[in-house]
Amino acid sequence: MQAGWQFWIDRGGTFTDVVARDPEGTLHNHKLLSENPEHYPDAAIAGIRRLLSLSATDTIPPEQVSSVRMGTTVATNALLERKGTATVLAITAGFADALRIGSQNRPDIFALDIQLPSPLYEHVIEVPERISADGQVEKPLIKTTCLEDLKQAYAAGFRSIAIALMHGYQYPQHEQAVAELAAECGFEQISISSVCSPLPRLISRGDTTVADAYLSPVLANYVSQVKRELGDIPLLFMQSTGGLTHAATFHGRDAVLSGPAGGVVGGIETARRAGHERLIGFDMGGTSTDVWHYAGEYEHQAEQIVAGIRLRTPMMRIHTVAAGGGSILHYSDQRFLVGPDSAGANPGPACYRRDGPLCLTDCNVLLGKIQPAHFPAVFGDSATMQLDAAGVMEKFAAFSKENGFSDSEDSLYSIAEGFLSIAIENMAQAIRKISVQRGYDVSRYTLCVFGGAGGQHACLVADALGMKTIYCHPLAGVLSAYG
Repeated sequence: MQAGWQFWIDRGGTFTDVVARDPEGTLHNHKLLSENPEHYPDAAIAGIRRLLSLSATDTIPPEQVSSVRMGTTVATNALLERKGTATVLAITAGFADALRIGSQNRPDIFALDIQLPSPLYEHVIEVPERISADGQVEKPLIKTTCLEDLKQAYAAGFRSIAIALMHGYQYPQHEQAVAELAAECGFEQISISSVCSPLPRLISRGDTTVADAYLSPVLANYVSQVKRELGDIPLLFMQSTGGLTHAATFHGRDAVLSGPAGGVVGGIETARRAGHERLIGFDMGGTSTDVWHYAGEYEHQAEQIVAGIRLRTPMMRIHTVAAGGGSILHYSDQRFLVGPDSAGANPGPACYRRDGPLCLTDCNVLLGKIQPAHFPAVFGDSATMQLDAAGVMEKFAAFSKENGFSDSEDSLYSIAEGFLSIAIENMAQAIRKISVQRGYDVSRYTLCVFGGAGGQHACLVADALGMKTIYCHPLAGVLSAYG
């Protein structure tokens, strides 16, 4: 018998999943909307309180809780939505545009109108210094000039800085000196490339450092918020690598795949116990779908592009596609489109009773694949109402009339089926990218399905890929938290 409760939490973009083991060893689980400001400031803490039968204002008693382990999409969402901290880039003089120019790789080689992702930094400081590849100081650091530039940036309101100097990965003395000057000026977040990504290649090293400076303050604010509520209760976070770290050492660069990594661990370990050794992971949540491949060992990668930003830090090999239960339905240029934008938790899909747009979840409600009576009653202003099936029918009727379709019941069902088919193909294509395109025959694999929306689409995805076996754990809806 353990000393106290253990909580395992996955804070997703739409729902926050809480799995807990009580002192007798019994498992409990709870699911809340990630954003519901009228009822609670933070879903993870609210879930802990509810499972402990505490009120919204009660202090969480540390003697009752052994530990809390979390995976979070806070950093991921900040990167995707470009809602990080205003950041300054300090780079060797003459290379101010280096990260903006990038590697000049063209993901879409036939595109005529190339849309570059917006950089994460808003201001550049050119540092008067230069160290050669063999460690010779070709141009000493001019501290007075650098300090003046840093003071001006601080006066302009910047509090976060990324420092990436030429060959700083091997000869970090100038980076460390600039970091000391930045601290002297009062910068609160100082990320240096020789710590964030101590490897050659300025572009990927610089991009990783900027991402760390951009995301770490947002992450730190959230971690501090949780820590205030938990007090001395041990708090660990899942990193992009699939390993846990203490809250104090959880950085932005390690958090981009924090939530999905928990799903990989949960999916693989539970499926292996059930005798499945070749797996295609299919984790469909409210905002996106994560897919991964497993054939006997965890797959990692040293570099990945997330939301247009190159990150060179160890992380799980996970491919994400913008097709979740909250993906918004569009009709444009005589075409049905699903996503990539998402309604999130607030307002959420139309059936959530917050006047949200029609989403993929609404298709499943209309078609009867989601039964409101068997869905958590956490919707509406009171957060106690069931899904709004009648409202979904009305919105589909309005959508049909607005776009010139028949508003007969059969027509509405056909429209919902059409949107669903598009989403299924998007997800199947994502799986092909991490399997068939790498030489793996998916028909010999088990589709390991989980996530809040995974079970609604698993059979259709398996049919599209020619897969014959599906594995669905009893805790599939909260498996990322369990992982």
